[in-house]
Amino acid sequence: MSSTRTLVRRAVLAATATAAAFVLAACGGDSGGDTAADASASSSASAGADAAGAHNDQDVAFAQGMIPHHQQAVQMAKMAATQASSAEVKDLASRIEKAQDPEIRTMSEWLKTWGEDVPSAMPGMDHGGGHSGGAGMPGMMDTKDMAELMKASGKGFDTMFLTMMVEHHEGAVQMATTEKDKGRYGPATQLADAVITAQTAEIKEMNKLLGKG
Repeated sequence: MSSTRTLVRRAVLAATATAAAFVLAACGGDSGGDTAADASASSSASAGADAAGAHNDQDVAFAQGMIPHHQQAVQMAKMAATQASSAEVKDLASRIEKAQDPEIRTMSEWLKTWGEDVPSAMPGMDHGGGHSGGAGMPGMMDTKDMAELMKASGKGFDTMFLTMMVEHHEGAVQMATTEKDKGRYGPATQLADAVITAQTAEIKEMNKLLGKG
């Protein structure tokens, strides 16, 4: 009888020890899991912060300069819809507007994310004397240029539009080249590369329409 009680007691103790081991293992597993999850979340948050902050002054200057630069190009392209006589010019203008409008929105979002000012000035304003437009924005047309383009129509508009847009595009390529060389933010340097590729091709197309190609 005593032997039976001893066996029962040992079985109970063994079961208790096993249960305790399971509880400890479970607690340890939960703790480890929480720690891993916390570490993962912390890592993701850190990566997100790095992505948002991985930019430099050149990236900011590029976005703040290219937004009004694109806005002016879009404004010029809109004129072509009603003032141009050439179907080729109208088609080109339409493509310019469709390409640059989304880029304006993208760059605006970058600046908001970075806590930087988003340019709000309307395109076509006087950004400095001559076609140079102003510091940091080569190729910008001044108020007089835009007023002349707005009054033009037919073949005269076509020639003026193409001549101005070639210079405008050359300025954009120059700005984008600087961004590729000195920028840090990946999406911005990628956009700069796309601007160089697209607008260099459009410059060739416009020069051909002007009889220079």
